[in-house]
Amino acid sequence: MTDALLAFREEFPILSTCTYLVSNSLGAMPRGVPGRLQEYADAWRTHGVRAWAKGWWEMPVTVGDVVAPLIGAAPHEVGIVPTVTIAQATVLSAVPITAQRNEIVMTALDFPSVRYAIEQLAPKFGARVIVVPSEDGISIDQQALHAAITERTALVCVSHVLFRSAYIIDADALVAHAHAQGALVSLDAYHSVGVIPVDVKRSKVDFLAGGVLKWLCGGPGGCFLYASPAMSERLAPALTGWQAHKRPFAFDTTMEPADGIWRWLGGTPTVPSLYAATEGPRIVRAAGMAQVRAKSLRQTALLVELADARGYRLTAPRDPSRRGGTIAFDVPHAAAVAQALLARDVVIDFRPGAGIRVAPHFYTTDDEVRRVVGEIDDILATDAWKAFADTRPTVT
Repeated sequence: MTDALLAFREEFPILSTCTYLVSNSLGAMPRGVPGRLQEYADAWRTHGVRAWAKGWWEMPVTVGDVVAPLIGAAPHEVGIVPTVTIAQATVLSAVPITAQRNEIVMTALDFPSVRYAIEQLAPKFGARVIVVPSEDGISIDQQALHAAITERTALVCVSHVLFRSAYIIDADALVAHAHAQGALVSLDAYHSVGVIPVDVKRSKVDFLAGGVLKWLCGGPGGCFLYASPAMSERLAPALTGWQAHKRPFAFDTTMEPADGIWRWLGGTPTVPSLYAATEGPRIVRAAGMAQVRAKSLRQTALLVELADARGYRLTAPRDPSRRGGTIAFDVPHAAAVAQALLARDVVIDFRPGAGIRVAPHFYTTDDEVRRVVGEIDDILATDAWKAFADTRPTVT
């Protein structure tokens, strides 16, 4: 079968040196990134402080415009922020909390970093966090999630795709139910944008945060926040900064929120990461999200088949419609096996409770998918894992 998406492999130099199956953690670097970073260096070298007036200041929004089509947003509805944790905390700081509506709904499988921030901040805003449990450690029951959202819910702040298992929460149904209860929804879409189609207009989500680090191959520091036009008209965050001021260079001592997405920005932007952030989303857009999703479904199904044939415990959804781009399966001595795979230039990652996470992307060949499982077979059969039994897991 001809795979047209493999034509994009030449855009990613690392693919010629290893089997790269960890785009759920850090996407492969596009070959155009060094040139973009050189542009940053040249602008700083040539213009100095004048570079702010030659595009630097506007970059959080102009780079957001590059991401916007991948989530169905319009121009100037997406801004680049340092992290998703900050994005979600910023949203919380804008949400009205009253004695009658003071609950924030999260799930037990949301990414811990966001949980840390929301659970620490909630009491300071007079709110409390309701956590919906997982019965199987893989999924969140949609009906249980809906049941937790009541007339007391101010904000639903959950992951669109769960990081540990790649389980997809039905965003359209969630938003419809939350809005019927008068609650707002802010989705953490870090593990969905770039590997499954996302449409903020169809779902009518109020806020959506994500990043280019993973499936969008844009590197660290390029996180984004979508705020619906209605939310930008109605709300303004308490967690803010001078770039969100209507007249930032007037240096007023009183905050006057800017219009639109600008009001959701913070302090001085991290310019180098903004230069690096554009190449990956551009390539993903050229590949086409429908084609990316179709290939992801096919290759994750192949991984499920290979894991099942060996009796490995799958910690990923079996229903393709509920499965994102990652397959996690537990094997004997999984942490050591993961280190042995890395030593063989098969780049994956390991998570306690999930096992080895394998994340093929649009640039992955079927042979690479088969290779990772074949290497695991060999590592277990030859006891090669023992050489790594006392090795501390690599952070990926």
